[in-house]
Order: sequence, then C-alpha cells, then structure tokens
Amino acid sequence: MNKYDLLFEQPIARWDEALPLGNGLTGCLLWGNGAPLRFSLDRGDLWDLRLAPEVHEAGFTYAEMIDCVKRGDQEGLLNRFDRIYEKYPYPTKLPAGRLELNFRQPADQIKSNLALQEACANIEMTFGDRTVTVSSYLHAVNGLGYIRIVGDPEAAGRLDIVPPDYVGAQQDDNANLVFHSSLTRLGYPAASQHAEGHMRWFHQQTAHELEYAIVVAEGHSAAGERIAVYTVATNNDGVDWLEIAKRKTASALETGYDAAFVEHVEWWARYWAQSSIALPDVEAERMWVLNNYLFGSCSRKGAPPMPLQGVWTADEGKLPPWKGDYHHDLNTQLSYWHYLKANHLEEGESFIDFLWNLRPEARSFAERFYDAPGINLPSVMTLTGGAMGGWPMYSLSITNQIWLCQAFDHYWLSTGNQEFLRDKAYVYFRETAECVQRWLVPGEDGKLRLPLSSSPEFHDNRLEAWLDPVSNYDLSLLIYLFRRLRDMAGQLDYDDDAEKWADVLVNLPELAVNKDGVLMINPKESLTESHRHFSHMMSIFPLKLLNRNASTRDRDIIDKTISHLEVLGKGQWVGYSFAWAAAMYAWQGNGEAALYHLQQMWRYTCSPNGFHLNGDYKHAGVCMFHYRPFTLEGNFAAVSALQDMLLQVDEGTIRVFPAIPAAWADRSAGFRDFRGEMGVLLSARLSGGKLDYIKLRAERGGSFRVQNDFGCEGLLIIIGDRSNEINCTAGEAFRVDLQAGDECRITGIGSLIPVR
Repeated sequence: MNKYDLLFEQPIARWDEALPLGNGLTGCLLWGNGAPLRFSLDRGDLWDLRLAPEVHEAGFTYAEMIDCVKRGDQEGLLNRFDRIYEKYPYPTKLPAGRLELNFRQPADQIKSNLALQEACANIEMTFGDRTVTVSSYLHAVNGLGYIRIVGDPEAAGRLDIVPPDYVGAQQDDNANLVFHSSLTRLGYPAASQHAEGHMRWFHQQTAHELEYAIVVAEGHSAAGERIAVYTVATNNDGVDWLEIAKRKTASALETGYDAAFVEHVEWWARYWAQSSIALPDVEAERMWVLNNYLFGSCSRKGAPPMPLQGVWTADEGKLPPWKGDYHHDLNTQLSYWHYLKANHLEEGESFIDFLWNLRPEARSFAERFYDAPGINLPSVMTLTGGAMGGWPMYSLSITNQIWLCQAFDHYWLSTGNQEFLRDKAYVYFRETAECVQRWLVPGEDGKLRLPLSSSPEFHDNRLEAWLDPVSNYDLSLLIYLFRRLRDMAGQLDYDDDAEKWADVLVNLPELAVNKDGVLMINPKESLTESHRHFSHMMSIFPLKLLNRNASTRDRDIIDKTISHLEVLGKGQWVGYSFAWAAAMYAWQGNGEAALYHLQQMWRYTCSPNGFHLNGDYKHAGVCMFHYRPFTLEGNFAAVSALQDMLLQVDEGTIRVFPAIPAAWADRSAGFRDFRGEMGVLLSARLSGGKLDYIKLRAERGGSFRVQNDFGCEGLLIIIGDRSNEINCTAGEAFRVDLQAGDECRITGIGSLIPVR
C-alpha cells in the first residue's frame, strides 16, 4: 500500500465520498456496505442535448438583452434568458446507471482502498467468518471496466445492472431545480433489460436521438475467480454500437483481468513519470498526488474535457447539480489551470481540442446571438456548445470567451510551440476579438466601452448586476485580449496587426482603483462585503496584468486589494474561493497565507475522497455555505496554487520556491520536471533551508532567465560535460543559453544563506 492511497475502514455511505475510477471518458464510483456495493457509472458524452425552444426564437439576442437592461425590464430578462435554465430539465448531463453487487446483508466489517499509482480499487468485506475481496479498475487504454471477486463463493453476491429511474417518483413542487431536479422531468421511458448467455445489459431509449446501454459480461478465471467486464455504450459509437459493445466485453472477459491490468498499469506509470514533488508537508504532498490522480482519471486527449463533475455525475436519482454543464465564468478555466506545470500536456489537450473543434458552433453563435463576426461560446453550455440560459449577465457574457482564450495562451507559453502560436493561439484570439470589437464603441470620455457590463457573480441576477461604466472584470479581460494579441503579433512578425491591436489597447480605460488603492468592482462601486467570486481581481490573478515585481504602483494595488479581502472576511466564500485566494497569495510571495487557505479548503470543503464539495459541509465555521454540491474546479485551482508556491515564471524569469512557508524552507522540499515557459522542464531541491540545485531540460533551444535565489555571488552551471562559473548578485537574474535536448544543472558556489 502506498502512503498516498485512499483508505477507509468504514462503509462509504455516499456517492460523493466514493472511491473514484476513471479513464477520461468513463467514470465509476465505488461505495456502499455490501447490501449492495455500488458501482455508479458515468460517461463524458452522455448528454440530453435538446435546447429550450426560446433559444431558437428571434428575441434571443444580445441586442434584445441590451434593450431589456436599458428599459429596466427585469421580467423580460428573466423570461427570455434566465428561467429557461430551470423551466426545462434539458439540456443536461445524464447519469449512466449502476452496477450493484448485492450480498443480501451489510458486511460486518469493510475496508476500502484506492491504490492511486495503479488506479485500482480494492474492497475487503467480512460477513461473519467469510471474507470477500472485490477489486476493480477502469482500463486506461481500452476503456472497459473490470471487476474481480475473490473469496467464499457462498458469500459472493449477485451482480445487478440498475438503470437510472426515469419513471419513478415525480418532482416535488418545492424542490430546488438547480440541485434537486427529478429525472422523471426528462420524459424517458423505462430501460429494457436483456440477457444472452453470460452477457447482460439494459437498453435506454431517450426522448431525443440518444440511446445508451450498460453491458456486462461475467464469468470465471482459470483460478476460479469471478470476473466481470463492463462498458457504457451509446449510439454515438457507430451503427452497430450495441453489438460492438457486447463483442468487446466478451473478448475482454476471455483475455482476463490480470492480462489487461498490465497495460492499464503501464499507462499510469507513464503518467506518474511526468512529474513529482517531495514536501515536508504530508497533507500538501498527498493532495497534489490525489488531485493529479483525479485529473488523469477525468481528462484525456480524445475524450470530452471535464464539465462540472468530470466523469462522476451525481448518483442521487436526480439531475446533477447545475445539470453537470460547462460553465465558462470560472469552472472550466480553473479546472485546467494546473496541468501544464504538472507536465500532463496530452491529458490537458482535451480542453484545447474541445474549444478548437467547437469553433464552427462558436462562429454560428457569434452570428446568431451577437450579430457579429468571429467566435463566441455561450458561458453556460452543452457538450456541443448549445446555449443553456441562466443568469444572463454571466451565462451570456461576451467577455467570458476571452477567459477561454487564456487556455491557448498558457499552452503556447508553456510549450514554446511556434506552430501552435501561429495556427491556433493567435487565430483563436483574433477571432474572439472580431466578435468583441463589434460591440466596442467610444463612450463620452472617448474610451472604448461595451454596451453591457457585469462582474461574476456580484448582485446575482438582479438588475443591479448590470454595471455602468465597465466592470474591472470585463476591462481586465479586454486589456488582456488586446495586449496578448499585440504581443503575439509581434512574436509572429505581423507588424500591421501588432499596431492595430496596440491602437485598441491604448483606447481602453484604466482599471478602477478606489481612494484606498483597492481594485473596485467598477468605477462606481467597491466591494463592501465578502463574496465568493474574485472577478474584480482578475488583473492580479489569473491574468497577471499587474506585476508586483516590476512596478511599485502595481505592488501597492495588489497588496492593498488582497488585504481588503481579509478585512471583508470569508463568510460568503465557497471552496474554490479558498483555492483562488491561495493562488493570489502565492503570486504575492506569501507562502504562509497560501498554505493556510489551501488547508482550509482541503480540510473543510473537500470530501474524504478529495472531491471539492463547495460548501463548509462540516459546519466548521469557515464560511456560511453548508451545502455539498460536488464540482472539480476547486480541486485543480488548489493544486495550481500549490505548484505556484514551488515554481513561478514571471515575465520570463524563472523563480524556484518563491512562496513557501518557513516550515518548509527550514527542512527539505523539491519538485521534478515541472513545466516552465518556452519548452523548458525544471527540477529543484532545497534542504536544510538552503537551495541545493536547479535543473533545466530544454525541449526547444532558447535563452532562459533564472533568478539567483541561491543566496550567493558565485554559480556553477553544468551543461552536459561543460561547466562554467559565473558571478551573479544574489537576488538578480542570469541567463542560460540551451540547445534543444540540453540538460543543465545550476548550483551555488561558496556560502549559501537560507531560502526565505
């Protein structure tokens, strides 16, 4: 057993505390007491894609939204753009169903273990003097699920296939439709059950084009062990989708559990080899490993990127919270913050590929809704980019598309891939700008402005949420868009384009800062109470428009704005707020505060299995929200903040251990193969409070600037069999020139001072 593994010695009573398995497309949650032991299944592309009829009506446009706001027509806004989210149960992510291993009675004793390195669950159940062990994994390559049951055959239970209950209890009229909407509202018929030899399945028709099934083949190994292989199949898989699923499971059953396990473990070994950390803080190190496991389980190239719950749609007999959709005013972006530095490129490319492939739909939506060229996606949307409605200032924000652009920017900066910059990143930014520019017009002060502005999620969906003049949220994104376009055009030698984008940039207003030097919501309103979404602080993080290392004024604004959060308190925060705050503290260089906020999130808003549950469900008093809707963005935002404590690249300068707490600095810490910028992988270690070394491995040739945090004037730089001693003032930066494939080790010469 590995020290990182999940271990429970009591029955797991809830799906959101279950042992999670996943292979990017299919997910499984193991939980229960033996009567039954449940395998709650999910598949990433299992969606009811029907759109509300109002989305197709002539009045569903940005122009109409503008007119409603100008008229103060709140009812018109709600009826046309907002209420459709709750009025119709669709579109929505769908649960797949369950397998249930029923032992007819609860186990007297049960131990559950999830081996993270092997991505395999093991559950040992004792019934009197009889013992049964159930092991299961979701194959990392072939996509199938495997179950092995070993032990007393008299105690071994019956394996049932349980479809979602689409025809059961009717909707409670008083139920919250965001969190407790009944599956019966979808209007689906009951699934049909089938059996054929050692094969069983259910077939679920829906009220639209989708059909799906859970198929299980069951038999025994040569050693007499009971084996089951399952899959979640849909008619998206091809013409003979169900027959293909049956053949695949039958063939896999014949191959066996152990033979398939070899390839599965090899995939995970390659995944774990991409990077690692070693910290004196057991909790922080364990959460890094656990959350990288969750990421590898629910994001894979070739599969849809993770929506709110990834591949673990809620199993409560209802629609998932917020319909398990794609929210682009925070959730999808935070979910893909950490993967680049963790060096999991291929898994994270799921999100990049998804956005790129949706450009036709984004172009169509820009034309239909915004009456504009270019691209823009709805901020609350389906798997295929359909608008779902909701609070219109956020679900239909024109600037949230810019935040999606940052995924392309981050990828280009991390890899240094010029072809990606030219053919994808710049194109995606430029096409986004084409849509936004359609609505940018000069105001009375001559500065460019949007006809509508807001700041997620201030004032919720009330009329006060429409802000005039422009919010810092919208303005920060606009500055970021045109600044990056200017810089990218310069990188590509598109001189005319660079000049064009610079002209737009100079005509944008400045960020609103109040008399106390604190970032405002917009020029008319400062934040006066605790709030979950730090949208007014986008210029600090993640956009990093303000640079505390380059400008005294920027440093002052950053420090005062973060201090203002402390004055307001955390009453209305949710889990992801703690992770986002930790990220800002890390970029401020405050490792103590960064770690404290990560601890608050991990300890009080995360399930025992690591799932981010948004609220302080333990009633520990860290915030006022005590619900527990599971979403993943907080998980990966927290890991991103932790990584930023260990490594930052600021304006091209590499800084190792820039924001670690004193307790770490006094002991030992390290990381291996974190991704920096322009295609360089970095490793570093400190011990006894002193920096031992930095290693650089260049995927591409280039000149890399490194901060001298060794605390010494002399440095030894070793590249291959070449070594060079240089003088560099402590706290200053120096350059290392590397060719593609070069590996470089840097150590200090002479007396070193502690890293603090």
